[in-house]
Amino acid sequence: MKKTKMLYKTIEDKTITWFEDNNQYLVLENTTADIIKRLKKGIGVKKIAEALAKKISVPIDKTIDFVINIEQNFCLEKDKTSSKIVNDNRDIKRPEKFDFIKYYKINNIVFKISYLSEKELSFVHPKFAHLVIEEATEHHNEFDVFIHHNYIFLFVNNTFIDSWSRQEIHFFQGKFSMELIQKIHKKEENEWLGIFHASAISNGEKSMLFLGDSGNGKSTSLALLQANGFTCLADDFVPIDVKKQEVYSFPAAISIKKNSLETLLPIYPELETSAEYYYRRLNKIVRYLKPNNTNFFAHLPCNDLVFIKYEKDAELTCKKISKIDAFQQLVPDSWLSSKQENAKIFLDWFEDLNCYQLIYSKNEKMIATVNNLFNNEL
Repeated sequence: MKKTKMLYKTIEDKTITWFEDNNQYLVLENTTADIIKRLKKGIGVKKIAEALAKKISVPIDKTIDFVINIEQNFCLEKDKTSSKIVNDNRDIKRPEKFDFIKYYKINNIVFKISYLSEKELSFVHPKFAHLVIEEATEHHNEFDVFIHHNYIFLFVNNTFIDSWSRQEIHFFQGKFSMELIQKIHKKEENEWLGIFHASAISNGEKSMLFLGDSGNGKSTSLALLQANGFTCLADDFVPIDVKKQEVYSFPAAISIKKNSLETLLPIYPELETSAEYYYRRLNKIVRYLKPNNTNFFAHLPCNDLVFIKYEKDAELTCKKISKIDAFQQLVPDSWLSSKQENAKIFLDWFEDLNCYQLIYSKNEKMIATVNNLFNNEL
């Protein structure tokens, strides 16, 4: 067994620890993190246990067991034997004919995306239908999407990217979106800090992320805010770069659930006749709303995370929350770069964020509060 690389960041009364071997972040007690650091420096188990026994006044045999347990669980990389069957299909022949070929224009970049059938189309097209143009005489990037033997395949510019099983469709969709932002913003995967399951809005000078469990009203709040002077940068898939830690635009439409229609129809009458999609895996019915962003190359700094929740008849509250609580809600649904230098930048970026919880029932009060947050007037 070999030792694994780690990073540490003490925030509030805990230590966030990053483990390179599995790109995992854990929130640890400071004592546990301190023992890990000392083990990493090569200090012996007995010496650490003696110091700990003296500090907390417990028998040394107890602290030795405790330190050994920490070493085995956190400091040593376990031998990995994988029984997973690898689906290596790089040499598969692509279909000669695709039933659906769509052209999407994102600013001045044209994407030609070919779908084998309506099934493949349904996994991608609804979120990007607002970007469709008539058949183009030339295009800059070409994506091929097709299912073969129950696996969905993705080729980009004639290069095989990967394949996924039926149970991994959401991973395919994430990779598709990652390939898309790489082409839009001319950044490779290792130039992204992370992708966050959030909504991002801007006031033209900076951006703000809205987070929350499904059904809490993230997308509805985003739709309301974009109708009141703010710009939608991204919904559900928010990319942040390594170099400047800025939020970058993502051109997908805003997903609107059925129970939000009553609120949004007076503002967006086009939702009345827009197509409805049922996603069985998520058990939800959605319609898509075009974002008001006119520049999908835009990218802006972000200093604030807002955990937003609509609660019927609730009095509006907006308060700063524990960064540790915010971190534990943010990370599980995020894709984060596995590069050590990027992980360090992510921890430093997070340390400087303001984290809020916003609960509301009155839309006007929520909009006014967000405006105050942007103006640092809360």
